[in-house]
Amino acid sequence: MDTVAVTGGNGELGSAVLSELAERGYHTVNLSRGERRESVADEYRRTDLLDPGEVYGSLASAAPDAVAHFGTIPRPDETPGHVTFRSNAQTPYHVLDAAEALDVETVVLASSLSAMGASFEDEVDVRFLPVDETHPLTPSNPYGLGKQVAEAVADGFGRRERAPTTVASLRFPLVTGEAELRTVFAEADRSPEAVRDAGFFEKARKTLFAYLHVDDAVALATRALEADFAGHEVFFGAARDTTVAAPSSELAGHYDAEIRESFEGYESLIDTGKADEWLGWSADRSWRDL
Repeated sequence: MDTVAVTGGNGELGSAVLSELAERGYHTVNLSRGERRESVADEYRRTDLLDPGEVYGSLASAAPDAVAHFGTIPRPDETPGHVTFRSNAQTPYHVLDAAEALDVETVVLASSLSAMGASFEDEVDVRFLPVDETHPLTPSNPYGLGKQVAEAVADGFGRRERAPTTVASLRFPLVTGEAELRTVFAEADRSPEAVRDAGFFEKARKTLFAYLHVDDAVALATRALEADFAGHEVFFGAARDTTVAAPSSELAGHYDAEIRESFEGYESLIDTGKADEWLGWSADRSWRDL
């Protein structure tokens, strides 16, 4: 693999992926809408990812060996529902369709914990803990539904006998940088009482008290781009601990869920063992280390 195209390279996570790929010696191409907002990529293609012709044209001229698709709307509360859904559900199809036509070997898609039915729902439906990739998907909001559809689309392309050979959907929780981890978590009172008094406990509960340092998210994306398994696979990414200073056994009690593994300390309520087994990835960074 020599050339990687990154959609949404103007965004925080996309630009971080571009930086990591550049450090690894890859030739990189940023496919984004609007003016360029990064200076890392070797090439820039202004691309409306909702336009299949533009996606095909940009990828054809870039001639990548792999594509990392991060160019979607990152949250549902800043755009109308149909716009959010269209971005999350339709653009992955355009990317995968063009990648197939151009014999691109690998496509990595940015999915979300929301595909499970968490985050932006009125109520999170947790059947068992720790959650893993076999958990049922029950989203109802436009953002989560779009991510679920994107994964279903990737499943379909993964069943085909043509390129792309390797397709990975990465379910990210809250992705945050060092500064936010330090000020919001490490230097704050993260006891359940304090988080509840600040009005954030229910939001944290709906996200399974999960988070991921941006550097760990980038590492997961890079491992997926360099993987060589066949078909489409989904991988959860999460830090090894939670966002609240309470034992995980206590946090698990806030769900009507089957406890499949005992919690001994502050470990994550999300099992990332598949990413470890298939990609050799595990999160290294914790706000508790700061």
